[in-house]
Amino acid sequence: MAGASDKARFYLEQSVPELQELERKQIFSKTEITAITKKRSDFEHKLNARGSYPADYARYAEYEMNLEALRRKRIKRLGIKGATKHVGQRRIFFILDRATRKFHGDVGLWMQYIEYAKKEKSYKKLSQILSSVLRMHPTKPELWLYAAQSAIDLEADMTAARGYMQRGLRFCKNSKTLWLEYAKLEMIYIAKIAARRTILGLDQELQRKAEGPSLDDHDADMLALPEITAEDIDPSLRKDNDLDQLARQNLESMPAFTGAIPMAVFDTGMKQFQDDDTVGEMFFNMFAEFEKLPCLPTILQHVVDRMLAHTPLSPSTLTCYCRQPIVGVDVVSADFPAALGVSIERLREASPKATNQARFAEKSLGWLLPPLAVEELDTNIRKVIAVVVRQSIRSIGGEGAELNAEKVAALGDKLHGAGLQEDAMRLLSKGIELYGSHDGLLAIQDKIQQSQ
Repeated sequence: MAGASDKARFYLEQSVPELQELERKQIFSKTEITAITKKRSDFEHKLNARGSYPADYARYAEYEMNLEALRRKRIKRLGIKGATKHVGQRRIFFILDRATRKFHGDVGLWMQYIEYAKKEKSYKKLSQILSSVLRMHPTKPELWLYAAQSAIDLEADMTAARGYMQRGLRFCKNSKTLWLEYAKLEMIYIAKIAARRTILGLDQELQRKAEGPSLDDHDADMLALPEITAEDIDPSLRKDNDLDQLARQNLESMPAFTGAIPMAVFDTGMKQFQDDDTVGEMFFNMFAEFEKLPCLPTILQHVVDRMLAHTPLSPSTLTCYCRQPIVGVDVVSADFPAALGVSIERLREASPKATNQARFAEKSLGWLLPPLAVEELDTNIRKVIAVVVRQSIRSIGGEGAELNAEKVAALGDKLHGAGLQEDAMRLLSKGIELYGSHDGLLAIQDKIQQSQ
């Protein structure tokens, strides 16, 4: 026990100069300094004695964080200049470093350490902490995700984020979440590149040059005089324009812009999971969130082609195949009716082929119902979708269905929200027939009856 007391005394003596300065500058009163000293003494004796716990370190660090926040507020309020700024921060880092060294298996302590470094904007320290925790816990996918996200959010370092993801996948090959998030990271990067091009006006400029003069121009029906440019006067200037055009073409063909990297991640992930159709559907749904990307049709076609090649009749594959034409198409645009027609035609062809028709019908409702919730949707299109929805409802309770009472209630609520009250009631009646008087089913049924 003497050893523990000696250690506690040693750590307490190191804080004496700091406390003396706080009292001299009247940031804290003598009474407050005494209370601080006693509190620290209690913590240090507890930490250095046998039987300390991770929570003891966490509480000590939390106390010092609150004390440091109070110290900064008083310095600002009193207008004191020349006060040391990083003494409290160093002390907190020291406590958390001791904690993670002693209890390196406690992820909660590591996260407290990481969050504090991020809050203090100590990015160099944060990088060191992340390296340490990943060495200690290389098989935890959430830590690799956190490290990659930090690299993007705090330092905008895509190379470092990719490095974290790729190293993480070496240790966590079977983490579906990590594979999906890596592909999502690459999609976000493409979206940022596309957004920059839009902000800089590069896309509009190229489109304007390709289309030529607009018919809306006042002088469109008149013979246009040739423009005299600086290049006509000095042909040597054309070299720069040619270089700019070449640079733009090279940018458009880069793998980071064409979607080649997300497709490579998808292919490797599917190979890892033996082309599991449910994993393929998860990739498809994630990619479909990036509706405005120019390369999205290419990526989705690649996903669907691979799924059709390996699991052509599974409900997940056929759902992606049927939904693909309408992904990224605005439901109130002129292109939507044609795209919807292709999707419905695919649905009718695929329905009798599916290995699990009931499950396929359930999944079909997932992409058929959202357009009905759009108030501006054309009435005729709404009627067509409603007919297809009714056909799917007839199959969802069949053999092989994965429904339960909660799912039926949720679908009934969606149908009600889409204005298909009769279909919702029909579905709920079937649900009550299958699962009995379930509270969720009865509640939605009452809700629909009251609204009629």
